[in-house]
Amino acid sequence: MSEAGIGMSKTKKTKKKNKWPLRIVTLLFLISVFLGCAVFSYNYVISNQNNNVEGPLPTIEESQKVEFAIPNGATSAEIIDKLAEEGLIRNTFMFKMMSKINGYDGTYKSGTHNVSKDLDYDTLMRILSSDPVTVKVLIPEGLTFKEVRDRLFKANLIDKTLFEKIANQGKYDYKFLKGIPDREYALEGYLFPDTYKFDKKVGEKAIINRMLDRFNEIFTQEFYDRAKAIGMTTDQVIILASIIEKESGDPADRRIISGVFHNRLKSRDPYMRKLQSDTTIQYYYLNKDGKVKPRLTKEDTKILDPYNTYQIEGLPPGPICCPSKDAIEAALEPAKTNYYYFVSKGDGTHEFSTTLSQHQAAVRKYGWDK
Repeated sequence: MSEAGIGMSKTKKTKKKNKWPLRIVTLLFLISVFLGCAVFSYNYVISNQNNNVEGPLPTIEESQKVEFAIPNGATSAEIIDKLAEEGLIRNTFMFKMMSKINGYDGTYKSGTHNVSKDLDYDTLMRILSSDPVTVKVLIPEGLTFKEVRDRLFKANLIDKTLFEKIANQGKYDYKFLKGIPDREYALEGYLFPDTYKFDKKVGEKAIINRMLDRFNEIFTQEFYDRAKAIGMTTDQVIILASIIEKESGDPADRRIISGVFHNRLKSRDPYMRKLQSDTTIQYYYLNKDGKVKPRLTKEDTKILDPYNTYQIEGLPPGPICCPSKDAIEAALEPAKTNYYYFVSKGDGTHEFSTTLSQHQAAVRKYGWDK
């Protein structure tokens, strides 16, 4: 072998020897990082084990408050990445490690949470795994679709125009909505009255579905069977229930009022089949003027409108409010009486009559003829 060849061989061996110090340094660095993480993890776990009782969540000042929304079904990794994107955390690796070690992975709750950029990671995790911020809304029985809409708008949960559009044009796969005819407010009567808690950013469609789900829970198969037994569709039951709801100031009168309406609906006399309910005229005024009249006159009973039950026979084309469960049950289980008339006593209760002459006497008695 030539001297040149020997020289090249020595150079290669020297280079191989020179790589070992670098490899050793790199290995030592990795070991130190690993040990550092291990020590941190150990100390973190021990500190949390020694602090089993968590204090109350901090109150965040309005000026520092940031709304952070966790989408439904988001994974812990996706939530942490979103926190970084919105500038709420700086070190995703550290947050992910702390989240896993401290048992927060999989506990974060979908919805809107009030957080701050100044929160430490542990507090941020506690907030995100707590219940999200909700808006409580009471929807009393007897409200119309527009009144329900206005309450939701007042609670800053919806856009009025969008809510109406989604309610009237949206597709909803519920048994009780099948076969409903076209009308101005498609879901009138079906947004079930109750106290709801909604996420601040839930959206119009989700709110509608929640209220329809509640109706679906209330209107059980027993109700469907009863409606069939008395020869009524679900929609007819809800229309009648809505009138009963508005007519009955005293819950004790509901089944008797229902019995009056059932008697009229089954009558062979065209005049008697006119329900003559003042509440249906008030529904007309409520939609037309945004308010009811303090007192109806004989002229009001002559209004030509599909909802004027002084002019039309049978039920109006749709519900006039969202009825309660009690009113629905009254529509399905009317009291068996010979009554065809009733008049308000002015205190929420009613006087019932069998004949027209008895009814007219009751009208005079309570001053409704003036």
